[in-house]
Amino acid sequence: MRVKICGITQPQQSIAIAALGATALGFICVPASPRYVTTGQIQRAIAQLPKNIQKIGVFANTSIVEISQIVIESGLTGVQLHGDESTEFCYQLRQFLPQIEIIKAIRVRNLQHLQTAENYTKYVDTLLLDAYHPQQLGGTGQTLDWQMLKEFSPSCPWLLAGGLTPNNIIEALTQLKPNGIDLSSGLERTPGDKDLDKVALLFQKLRQIG
Repeated sequence: MRVKICGITQPQQSIAIAALGATALGFICVPASPRYVTTGQIQRAIAQLPKNIQKIGVFANTSIVEISQIVIESGLTGVQLHGDESTEFCYQLRQFLPQIEIIKAIRVRNLQHLQTAENYTKYVDTLLLDAYHPQQLGGTGQTLDWQMLKEFSPSCPWLLAGGLTPNNIIEALTQLKPNGIDLSSGLERTPGDKDLDKVALLFQKLRQIG
């Protein structure tokens, strides 16, 4: 299972989190976010990471030219679109970055929102389901209605996000079978400062599930 830890801001934490078992690290490229990092910060954070660790830049309503520039300069392996990007936008981005994984985040408010996720499966590599918040794009600490997701079975891989913590991860994965999970605020002391004890506990819990 993919385990993506998002909102990394510190190089030493990125190395430690990868060593604990994360398969992907997420870097927030949205200036309004408290977890925002510059291209230089991303470069420093990924410089000593093993090659097999995926490095995902998180963008929201950013131009294709700017996304492409940051991806190339930073050495990212994937892009997560967390704003109001259309299927057409995803298609165009693919033309610019053919070798880069494209993840589309859907902030699920209701079943109708969930159905729109299916529209993206032809245009992206992976879907990510996050909790809806009227003001915040992510990292809210709010969980999704897992009951609503029980029938969710898109034609591409999907990641579960939204308020996941070491304390509720077993319950979430007992109910749902995503291809991966994405955690951010549930592993933090403050925004962008990860609690490595919580990260270690997360992987301990995941080993219990097998």
